Amino acid sequence: MKQSGRAWKFGDGISTDHIAPGRFYHLRSNLEELAKYTLIDARDDFPGAVQPGDFVVAGSNFGLGSSREHAAIVIKLAGVRAVLAKSFARIFYRNAINVGLPALVCDTDDIGDGDRLVLDMAHSVVSDETSGKHIKCEPVPAFMREVLETGGLVNYIKKHGGFRT
Repeated sequence: MKQSGRAWKFGDGISTDHIAPGRFYHLRSNLEELAKYTLIDARDDFPGAVQPGDFVVAGSNFGLGSSREHAAIVIKLAGVRAVLAKSFARIFYRNAINVGLPALVCDTDDIGDGDRLVLDMAHSVVSDETSGKHIKCEPVPAFMREVLETGGLVNYIKKHGGFRT
């Protein structure tokens, strides 16, 4: 399935505190409200302008810092279709997959802010309709693709009654 949206470009080292700022931690029991502040400390224009289906595009080590699982959840609740980055902090990557947010490793240098992207998860390719370039991503392992396709780990377990071996 192909999915399209606009690119929101971020740099290297975007931490979980950039994604879900600690000063709003009192909203952690109201994730819909917390999502209204997603990435506000990295780009103050993001929370008010992100549209459902848009992409977060970043450099290296996206999601570093604390193991705050809220970070992946609020990105998804903000309407982001997927996060594309050169690399991810391991715990953020796992949290993203577990909540059903695609996190794809690829070279993001040639993607511009505001570019129109089309993601082909089946072939691990991002097409930049603005530049005409095609960017190959690292393939997502089959099990993780299944988790993503069911909307996250909880939905996967409900559907399959546990983990399949």
